[in-house]
Amino acid sequence: MRDNGHTHDGDGLGTGPGTTERIPRDPHSPHNPRDPRAGGDIRRIMALALPTFGQLIAEPAFILIDTAIVGHIGDAALAGLSIGSTIVLTTVGLCVFLAYGTTSQVARLIGAGRRREGLEAGVDGMWLALIIGVAVSCVLFACGRPLCAALGARGDVLVQARHYLNAIVFGLPGMLLVYAANGIFRGLGRVRVTLVAAVMGAVVNTALELLFVLGFGWGIIGSGAATLIAQWFMGVFLTVPALLWAKAEGASIRPHLNGILGSAGDGLPLFLRSLALRACLVATVMLAARMGVTVLAAYQAVNASWNFVLNMLDAVGIAGQALVATELGAGRRAEARAMARTAGGAGAAAGMVIGLGFAATGLAAAPLFSPNAAVQALIVAGMVTQGLFLPLCGWMWALDGILIGAGDYRYLAATCTLTAVVYMAVLAGVDALDGTAALATPIARMIALWAVLNVVFIGLRALFNGLRAHGDAWLAKV
Repeated sequence: MRDNGHTHDGDGLGTGPGTTERIPRDPHSPHNPRDPRAGGDIRRIMALALPTFGQLIAEPAFILIDTAIVGHIGDAALAGLSIGSTIVLTTVGLCVFLAYGTTSQVARLIGAGRRREGLEAGVDGMWLALIIGVAVSCVLFACGRPLCAALGARGDVLVQARHYLNAIVFGLPGMLLVYAANGIFRGLGRVRVTLVAAVMGAVVNTALELLFVLGFGWGIIGSGAATLIAQWFMGVFLTVPALLWAKAEGASIRPHLNGILGSAGDGLPLFLRSLALRACLVATVMLAARMGVTVLAAYQAVNASWNFVLNMLDAVGIAGQALVATELGAGRRAEARAMARTAGGAGAAAGMVIGLGFAATGLAAAPLFSPNAAVQALIVAGMVTQGLFLPLCGWMWALDGILIGAGDYRYLAATCTLTAVVYMAVLAGVDALDGTAALATPIARMIALWAVLNVVFIGLRALFNGLRAHGDAWLAKV
């Protein structure tokens, strides 16, 4: 809702242009910090976050399983998996607006009492996901080799990367359907099914991976084929109930051109945001590739683990996103702000706990990813470094979800683009230092990669998100 600079929603966020005075909180409000019922927000967040984690870990979990098994084929296979999985995760990441945008739209419409319209928006998002998935799969299959080469793959690494990408690529439509369907689940608050789907998908993927790679001896091709089947398994598993529940609420499940175009239009700023962020992560992989096969292989193990645990943190942000969108849709801005504070604190706390576990896992589990002692040492260095920064990641990701829930897409697109520009420049500086006394050893290179990613890539986003959440502008986006 736009109000030409005036805030007159009656929730204590302001009384006119330039006014910062807050109306005192009702001592009986559930959001009063001295009221024990303030813990209700935490319970609401966790009730959504825990099952949401199930959906979010699907693709990273598949890649993590692939990494653990392929790492025992050889360093070239693991390095090739790093290149191929980067392309897959980048593609899925660019399409994350299918989940984020749909979640916010559905939740806001349901919060405003427009339940049928909200569910139809979710269904249109699923049709858009299927269209994008088929088109993107065809493009990646046709352009796989030059894409892998552009990321730095050469020789045996290029061969392995191409094999993996060609085997997995047509599973993307199934995975994107999973992302879009969750907009309906979250909007309805029925998210437990996503956890069941993720667990079953991981079981299917692991069983087929062991059968195809170790049983049939298909190598990295078997790894990609197993993941493709698991992706479609999850896609069908979640699409069917999403459509049935939408239909039961009176929503049409037929495609609506205006709705599909509307979903695409609303998602454009989120796509640009994701494009900027994914460009940073791809550039980091390319730098790791230039640092050698050993560094790239270790980077893949740390990166796959990081992507997995980040989804625990992202689950908090998405839960806050859905709840804030619902509050704003209902016009309850004070409650939305209180929820944002709670979600930010929950994200930071989760990051602290998970960070300790991440560092400890690096010390204990490195042999699971590679039998090579040199690669194991680099994995430990990377995971300990990354574990130290996970509290910052948790806080930033929570605020990211809040701003998406508020529909503050353009701000996120602009600040993430600025972050990408700065980060690329810093990466160029690290590349220039490679081989000098500062980065003379593989250990130093691995620590530098992860330290720069967190200080610049995560740190700048945390700064921008924190400044935005501190003000009132994001509350006026709905």
